Amino acid sequence: MWIDTKRHIVTDTDGNLVHAVVHLADVQDRDGAPLVLAEIIRRHPWLRHIFAVGGYAGDKLRQALRKIGKWTGEIIKRSDHAKGFKVLPRRWVVERTFAWLGRNRRHAKDFEQTIASATAWLFIASIQLFARRIARA
Repeated sequence: MWIDTKRHIVTDTDGNLVHAVVHLADVQDRDGAPLVLAEIIRRHPWLRHIFAVGGYAGDKLRQALRKIGKWTGEIIKRSDHAKGFKVLPRRWVVERTFAWLGRNRRHAKDFEQTIASATAWLFIASIQLFARRIARA
């Protein structure tokens, strides 16, 4: 039996994984974001600006960010007037990273029985991406 998980990932502007937090799927996005951002400020204190999708919008996240550090952020949302498919600025970077990680066979389905295992395999998939890029260069 495996558990249903949710991943919060932080990437650089090229889509490279900077950090990730995996937790149970019943945690809302706004509640999970401070978990990953608290680690980011600890590991990379020079980072100050974030782009986030609409699921992270709201006062709850803003208040949590104020407690963690001095952040500026942009919420990337689809326009209420948009019709059809529209590429959203910066959203594609994270979606592309999820696609790259999803190409790893282990991420095709949620096979993991623990959060620690799911987290480890997420970072292993990221390491494989970096190793392939280095080997091509």
